[in-house]
Amino acid sequence: MERAERDGRFDHLFTDTVRETLEDDAYGAWRSAAAEDAVPLGLGFPYPESFPNDELVEAAAAIFETEGDVALQYGGGEYADHLEEFVAERARERGIDCTEGELLLTNGATHAIDAICRTFLEPGERVVVEAPTFMGALSVFRNYGVEITGIDVDRDGLDVDALGAELESRRRRNEALPTLVYTIANFQNPTGTTLSGERRHALLDLASEYDFVILEDDAYGELRFDGEVLPTLSELDDEGRVIHVGTFSKTIAPGVRTGWVIGHEEIVREIRGVAAGGANTFTRGVLGRYCAEGHLDHAVPELRRAYERRRDHLLRCLEASMPDEVVWTEPDGGFFVWVELPSGIDTEELLPRAAEEGVVYLPGSMFYPGDRGGNGLRLSFSQAPPEEMERGIEALARTVRSALPAE
Repeated sequence: MERAERDGRFDHLFTDTVRETLEDDAYGAWRSAAAEDAVPLGLGFPYPESFPNDELVEAAAAIFETEGDVALQYGGGEYADHLEEFVAERARERGIDCTEGELLLTNGATHAIDAICRTFLEPGERVVVEAPTFMGALSVFRNYGVEITGIDVDRDGLDVDALGAELESRRRRNEALPTLVYTIANFQNPTGTTLSGERRHALLDLASEYDFVILEDDAYGELRFDGEVLPTLSELDDEGRVIHVGTFSKTIAPGVRTGWVIGHEEIVREIRGVAAGGANTFTRGVLGRYCAEGHLDHAVPELRRAYERRRDHLLRCLEASMPDEVVWTEPDGGFFVWVELPSGIDTEELLPRAAEEGVVYLPGSMFYPGDRGGNGLRLSFSQAPPEEMERGIEALARTVRSALPAE
């Protein structure tokens, strides 16, 4: 039977939620959007030279030598346990209270988000996200058949006043309030903005008043280059309403697929019970040895310096090449810059032309829960070599100019 004849034969067996999302672009589908020799400025991949290949090989050899076959058993060896202790101690150094029962290691941050959703969300319930927000989280939320409300982001992060007005309006109309509010408070994906200190306190006040949980995605929190270090929402939380998610994907490598959840012990206990598939114990052992040897402590400051240089170079390229009508964010950390073109220009429609010119980005519409963001796009300074960024931004500028209305 030909592939085309098989397509659609099993749709009636899928869940309602899956059938509703069959036409949506799956998370990761845009990873293949490229053209030969196009500069990759869309994907939030760390640059390959940042990967600690030698140190990880050394760590793997060491745990085989010291722990033997135990390292490959279900429970892993001592270094797998050391990793949990290391993550907890590092959290405490950032001001986050974290005991053994308040931490769960996961197979990356997305696995953590999925387990949190499985714990809290029923179909039809409401989730609030930043607009725009991380497309991977949107994909996970949609899998649970929930209603997603987007609240705008400005230069100070999530517009908490707008969120408060939305919540009050819903309560006045006796409509359902959100169970979960998802935020990337530090160097937000995709805009690069950071939630101000005042808004962090205000968001926690809203969580208490309207009885919801805050999912704090802190994937980029250790990669600050500029500005004041702000306390995490988890550090400021007095009621146990914040669930903090972290990952080694940005500070070690995405391929290690190791993240964590930190939260109130009661919440973490329930998340642990529904988190299908335990964290990879062999990888935990390797990372435990790597961290115990002090490699991560040594690597993070250099990563900050390297990404700062890349950010500065991308911003200089934008300033030198972009038309006056184009605006962009200037992040204090993380991986991303958000660019907005004049209204009326659709960046999704423009992408094939940009790829032909020699650059690939991610269209803004991917980062919104509804039909918005058409004139926005996300650029990453994390992956492409600086010498290629200039070529990529020049290609983007040519593409944008070609789409501007003739004077």
